[in-house]
Amino acid sequence: MSSNLEVVQEISEFNRYYTSLSETLNRHVSENNLTLTALRVLHTLTAEDQCTAGKLVENLKIDGGYLSRMLKAFESEQLLSRKKSALDGRTWYLQITAKGRKLLDMMQETAGEQIRQLLEPIPGEQQQALAAAMKTIRHILSEENRITADDISWRYQLQPGDAGYLIYMHGTLYAKELGYNLEFDTNVCKNFAEFLEAYNPSKDQVYLALHGNQIVASIAVVWHSRYAAQLKWFLVHPDFRGMGLGRKLLADAISNCREKGYHKVYLFSTNLAETANAMFRKAGFRKTGEKPVGLYGKHMNEERYDMDLV
Repeated sequence: MSSNLEVVQEISEFNRYYTSLSETLNRHVSENNLTLTALRVLHTLTAEDQCTAGKLVENLKIDGGYLSRMLKAFESEQLLSRKKSALDGRTWYLQITAKGRKLLDMMQETAGEQIRQLLEPIPGEQQQALAAAMKTIRHILSEENRITADDISWRYQLQPGDAGYLIYMHGTLYAKELGYNLEFDTNVCKNFAEFLEAYNPSKDQVYLALHGNQIVASIAVVWHSRYAAQLKWFLVHPDFRGMGLGRKLLADAISNCREKGYHKVYLFSTNLAETANAMFRKAGFRKTGEKPVGLYGKHMNEERYDMDLV
């Protein structure tokens, strides 16, 4: 309950801050005798060829009477025109005029300059982080903008900082979901150090799924011998599960093993990772070994999965 209260407080503080920032960034709107709602209406009219008042009410959740008065004001200012439908004489399409488009272009240019001035003293990396955070807010709060697989990009090489972030992601998520202790972090750090020291792109391969600049899923093909490779660090962040990222990572990793000429690919898991184990079996792996172990502060069964590629 305390965490929920902290979230509410943080959102309230952000709202107060953003309200002040929004007033500054949208000063040009009131200077042109418009409201933010009126600006949304004009922007919508530029995006839709056959827009009606009814559509505006439905899509923008505007009171019909308020919208009617607004549209009359737009017409009197020659920002808007109406055109009767050729198929239905009762239907009138709303069209933004050349004067209206010129006004929007001018306001967009002014808004862009205000944002550039806001960002000017901020380092480039922080600007990217800011944009990514704002995108995340929109995706989480808006059903229309929920994150989908189309929002994910893919990278197949490690860049500086990736290994550290993957270690952090594994440590935090496995601690939260499976109750692992710091011993697990130690093991992941050690394995990554060994992997990076021996990394050979002709034998090894890393697959990363990204949302913006944030790594949200991973898997690696690690050379073991001339004929065998091991899959490691298979993980999908919980906020991005259910989108097929795990299935794609597994399929791409297996395909890579075939391309590199490996005869066999294998991986290690535990009985605690039930969801991942089900994915392994569905992808074609078979469990070939199991033994009880005491690791990472837990008592569990270590499991080995193998797949023959030839």
